[in-house]
Amino acid sequence: MFEAIMLICFGISWPVSIYKSWTVKKVTGKSVVFLWMIFTGYVSGLFHKYFYNFDMVIILYSMNAIMVLIDIILYYKYRYND
Repeated sequence: MFEAIMLICFGISWPVSIYKSWTVKKVTGKSVVFLWMIFTGYVSGLFHKYFYNFDMVIILYSMNAIMVLIDIILYYKYRYND
């Protein structure tokens, strides 16, 4: 339950970050290294859930990983606009 709450709280922040990058078309202040680390963490959580402790929280890991990946793609798309 606490894992799900954590993922929901983190998951709320990613749409805000994606929206800002999409509308402003600038990624000033974002660290692509940080985004890749977060993405790696979510993918690791996905693997753990899939292989060792499969439950519905895997959906939250998937959604968060997808949102971070979208933010990474937007970073590479708009990195030269700064």
